[in-house]
Amino acid sequence: MNTAAGSPPPPEGAVRCGVDTVEIARIERLLADTPAAELANFFSAQELLDAGDGPGRTASLAGRFAAKEACVKLFPREAALGAIGTIDFSVSRDGYGAPTVSLSDAAQLALGRNRFSAIQLSLTHDRHQATAMALARPAQATPSFAARLLYRVLPLRRQVVLDNLRRVYGEVTDEAEITRLAQAHYGHLGRLLWEFLWFPWLSRARRMAMVRVDNLDALLAAHAQGKGVLILTGHFGNFEVSTSAGLASFPEAKGRFHFVRRPIRPEWLDKLVTRRFRKVGFGVLPKRGGLEAILDRLAAGDLVVFPFDQHAQRKDGVLVEFFGHPAGTFRSLAVIALATGAPVVPASSWREPDGTHVLRFEAPLQAVEDADANEAIRLSTRAFNRALELLIVRRPEQWWWVHRRWKPWPKRKRAG
Repeated sequence: MNTAAGSPPPPEGAVRCGVDTVEIARIERLLADTPAAELANFFSAQELLDAGDGPGRTASLAGRFAAKEACVKLFPREAALGAIGTIDFSVSRDGYGAPTVSLSDAAQLALGRNRFSAIQLSLTHDRHQATAMALARPAQATPSFAARLLYRVLPLRRQVVLDNLRRVYGEVTDEAEITRLAQAHYGHLGRLLWEFLWFPWLSRARRMAMVRVDNLDALLAAHAQGKGVLILTGHFGNFEVSTSAGLASFPEAKGRFHFVRRPIRPEWLDKLVTRRFRKVGFGVLPKRGGLEAILDRLAAGDLVVFPFDQHAQRKDGVLVEFFGHPAGTFRSLAVIALATGAPVVPASSWREPDGTHVLRFEAPLQAVEDADANEAIRLSTRAFNRALELLIVRRPEQWWWVHRRWKPWPKRKRAG
C-alpha cells in the first residue's frame, strides 16, 4: 500500500508493496546497445556476475531489474526527489535460492526514515516478461516495562522528545509508534545513567569484553592518507563506554584521539567527564577557540572527534537540511576538512539487546569542493548531516532526542 505525501500514515502493521513488470526484450536491447563499462549504471557488479554469460542471462537480469524498480516504488517521495534510483538496490539470491536485496546508504536512509525494517522480494518470469513484488515490513519499537515506567514518571523534556520524533517520523508512522519510540528512548537514557555510575568500577578485562569494534579497516584506511582524521559522530548509544573500552583494545592509539566538546553544566560534571576521558587516553579540545589546536593535531596525524548533532547559532553555523527541515549546523567541520583535506569518517555506537556495546566506523567522506567557498561549506555540511541521518535511523531510540535540534534561525541583522 503506497501512501502519498501529506496523506494519513499507514495503519499500524501495514505493509507497503511495490510491483513492476519488465519486458525481457527491453533488457535484451539494453545489453546489446550498452557498452560493458556503462552497465554499472543499471546493475551492480554482483548482479552482473550472478547472471553469468549463458542463455539465461537476459531473463535473470530482467527479473533483477523488475525487482529494483519495485523497490524504488516503495519510496515514492525519495524517488520523486531523485534521492534514490534503481542502482541503489542490488538483487541476489541467498543459499536457498530466495531473492534478497542489498541497499546503498541512500536506500538504507530511505528505509529507516520510513520506519521499515526490511524488504522482501518475490520474482517470476516467463518467455516474454519478468515480474517482481517488493514488500516493505514496518519497524516497531519494543520498549521494556522499565522504559515505559520512566517515560511516565520522569516527564523531563518529554514534549521535546515527542516533537522531534514527530518532525522526523510523523508523516510515515502513527502516533502509537511515536510514543513507543519515545518510551524506548527513555529506557536508553535510564541505562545511560546506570552505566555512567557503574562503568568506572569494572575491571579492564570486563570493559574490553563488553565492547566490539566494527569496520576498523575504514578508519585505518583513512588514517593511512597521512592527513589526520576527522571523526564525525553524534550522541549515539553510550559513546563513553564504547570509545573508552574500544580504545583499550588498541593501546597504540592512546593519546592520538581527541574530543572536541563544549563544557558540560554543572562544572563538577564537566571536570568528572573530562578526567575520565583523559584517564583512558583521550585528549579534550575546546569547541570554541580550539581551531589552532585541532589543526596541530591533524598535522601530527592524530584523530579528532567532532560531535556534530547539536544546534549551532548563526555566528558559528550554517542553515542546512537535517531530516528534511532547516537546522543550524556547525560549519567548523566543513571548514577544517576543506582546508586540510583530512578525510571525514562517520562513527556511531549502540547497545545490543545482550548489553554488548558496538563502536562502528563507516567509509570515509571527502568535503565537497566548489568554486564558491560558502557553497562548498554548505554542501559539505549537508553531506555530513546526511551521514548522521543514516546513523540515527538505524537505531533511532539510542540517539539524543532530548536536544532541541531545530531551533529558530534568527534573521541577519541589518547594518546601521
